[in-house]
Amino acid sequence: MSEWNVPNLIDHTVLRPDATKMDVLRLCQEAKEFGFSVIFVPPCYVDDAVAAVAGTPILVGIPIGFPLGGHTTKTKVAEAVEAVARGARVLDMVMNVSRLKSGDREYVRQDIAEVVKATTGVEHKVILETCYLTDQEKRTACQLVVEAGADYVKTSTGFGAAGATVGDVKLMKDAVAGRAKVKASGGIRDWKTTLAMLEAGADRIGTSASLAIVAEWSSRLKAEG
Repeated sequence: MSEWNVPNLIDHTVLRPDATKMDVLRLCQEAKEFGFSVIFVPPCYVDDAVAAVAGTPILVGIPIGFPLGGHTTKTKVAEAVEAVARGARVLDMVMNVSRLKSGDREYVRQDIAEVVKATTGVEHKVILETCYLTDQEKRTACQLVVEAGADYVKTSTGFGAAGATVGDVKLMKDAVAGRAKVKASGGIRDWKTTLAMLEAGADRIGTSASLAIVAEWSSRLKAEG
């Protein structure tokens, strides 16, 4: 357990529809206090978040094409370009699930590639929304993400029918074969689940339950020591 600096592996997130500006500012303060290296906020609060963490190493993340992924490529690119212009440094883009399931592999690859190409110099993760995909579709999606030049494959938005599973993390880790990293997100609300995802090969964890996870991890670390 001591091999992981858990706060540094968490994308501390508030994306629920009823989140307020105060919730976003609280998230920023928590990141400073607990050592989270990345925060994720709704696009309309990017300016507030960037200002709140200015002068710290904390990176502001913004979701793109969220939460369904069915936006046009042009819309996703515009979202991404605006977010980066306003100070975002991490972009989590929802893959076009419908196009993938329709067999439009080139559309999916190009959709991702256009966002990556338009926003160089920042980190790109692609959300597969695995609960809607067969295992073969998950492998295909991972391949397309790698081909498109993104940095991570990510399991879920947290708004789909189900979230991250250990099996999906292992499958995605195997599919990218070191050519991209893996982010587990969706339904991760305690240390036991977080540990299972990390042991399965996740490189990052996305969660809104960060404080509870870190508190349990710290407590167990002290007990071990």
